[in-house]
Amino acid sequence: MHDRPNYITPQGFARLRAEYDALFSDERPKLVETISWAAGNGDRSENGDYIYGRKRLREIDRTLNRLSKKMKAAKVVDPSRQEDRGRVFFGATVTIVDEDDRERVLTLVGDDEADAGKGLVGWNAPLARALRGAGVGDLRRVELPAGPREFEILTISYPEAAA
Repeated sequence: MHDRPNYITPQGFARLRAEYDALFSDERPKLVETISWAAGNGDRSENGDYIYGRKRLREIDRTLNRLSKKMKAAKVVDPSRQEDRGRVFFGATVTIVDEDDRERVLTLVGDDEADAGKGLVGWNAPLARALRGAGVGDLRRVELPAGPREFEILTISYPEAAA
């Protein structure tokens, strides 16, 4: 499936697990019950509950399969345990500035956790790859869809380990 590890934070893995559990132990059994009830109502070819239920059940099973694969491939990495906090590694929150003095704060997370609107950049995204291993004051050039940009690393931080 992947030739590289699928890193994920403990929180990201917990979200995958919660979604899987909700579908598997709550939504799917209710749906199976509805389909079973609808099947007992005679002609299935015109039975909307039965037809919709079967379709939705296939969607849920596909989602469960996808989530299961993601969880199996996931390598959970706790950023709070990062020993070298002076460089950008998985889970780092980084403040960068571009040539136009625009600052951005982003956190490098697993690809399944990426959300650009929240400043969460997937570990294998071009920007994250360019920042890996950088220290404060380093300049990194990255090819973005809008063209090449250069960023300076202003700050690097990691979450504190739970006591």
